[in-house]
Amino acid sequence: MDWSTTLLVMLSALMVILLSGIPVAFAFLLFNLLGVLYFMGPMGITMLSVSLFSSIAKFTIAPVPLFILMGTVLFHSGLAKRVIDIMDDWMGRMPGRLSVLTLVSGTVFATLSGSTIATSGTLGTLLIPEMQKRGYKKTMAIGPIMGVGGLAMIIPPSALAVVLGGLGKISIGKLLIGGILPGLLIAALYLTYIIGRCYLQPSVAPSYVVKRISISKKIQNTIVYALPMLLIIVAVLGSIFFGIATPTEAAALGAVTSFILCALYGKLNLRIMGKASVSAVEVTAMVFMILAGSMAFSQILAFSGVSRELIHVITKLDVSPMLILLGMLLTTLVLGTFMEQIAIMMITLPVYMPVIRALGFDDVWFGILMLINIEIALTTPPFGMICFVMKGVAPVDTTMTDVYKAAIPFILCDVIAIGLLILFPSIVTFLPSLM
Repeated sequence: MDWSTTLLVMLSALMVILLSGIPVAFAFLLFNLLGVLYFMGPMGITMLSVSLFSSIAKFTIAPVPLFILMGTVLFHSGLAKRVIDIMDDWMGRMPGRLSVLTLVSGTVFATLSGSTIATSGTLGTLLIPEMQKRGYKKTMAIGPIMGVGGLAMIIPPSALAVVLGGLGKISIGKLLIGGILPGLLIAALYLTYIIGRCYLQPSVAPSYVVKRISISKKIQNTIVYALPMLLIIVAVLGSIFFGIATPTEAAALGAVTSFILCALYGKLNLRIMGKASVSAVEVTAMVFMILAGSMAFSQILAFSGVSRELIHVITKLDVSPMLILLGMLLTTLVLGTFMEQIAIMMITLPVYMPVIRALGFDDVWFGILMLINIEIALTTPPFGMICFVMKGVAPVDTTMTDVYKAAIPFILCDVIAIGLLILFPSIVTFLPSLM
């Protein structure tokens, strides 16, 4: 078989295995096992086992379990929930108050869970009934939950950004720092839409009487509970940005600081430590198995000669490199209609990254574009997975048309953000360039 037929057969086989319902990590392991047997014979099994171990025995991906542990400790101790409550107190009678709060709390939940789909299902179950009780229209109740995933994926510290950096062999420190300004841009677009629409069309988010809290009490709660949480993020990102610590050391600093804060607030005990540790181990094991499978997939592509030939063909095409980039993003968009985000990274990055580097694009810039684009894919009608998740957890009278209408404004915000990042790459590259 020539290289193009080989690539088509490999991707088709992988799709069949993934669509069979086998968990992503085991699906890639099965594919890699079949691949090495075909291309290398029985001796390839030994090479595969060595590859699986060496792919995760790396210092560069050590931040993943540490970021996950930091999140699980703050979540199970209740400190993250306390910060959300303080944000709620400061919002007062802001238009679309509950939608804005959903945006904030959704970012926290998504960052801790590492799965946009799981986050959408959890928040939909918890928040949509309360918002409808307050008279919120379905578009303003469902939309922020669906849209928050794109924001949570790139605002650091993000375990998914570390996973993407590990899969794509991108500087994890620069990828984390590079997500700050794009994340703020997306947040501004979301907030502008929510507040603007609720101001111009009050019926979509009726105001209601809120409990009055004195300004002194708000300031006190912010200083006592919110600022220490902010210091964790500042310490992690600041130590990376100024070169004081590697991403791994910064993640360890964040995890240790989280434990110390929980202890100072009297929220740390054996039960909390046990639940946080077990949750962190479960998520970390899943992520590391996926990383190992992806690395082996990349090596099979290289051994078969597909990667080399694909790069040669694409770099010789008489088309604009920007057109090739848009084609990659469009392909990712299609994959996102039926696959989880990590699975998409595993399939595409081994093929994309050599081409991106050959075309001279900045890999950190492309990594941020990928993160945003994957989240757009998961919410895009008619087949986006989050659309069906939200239909399942929304009230029974919610139709798929309601879900689609709620998703479209937030998809447009993400598309605007991607357009701005393509036109002005410095939004991503400015802060990493200062490191």
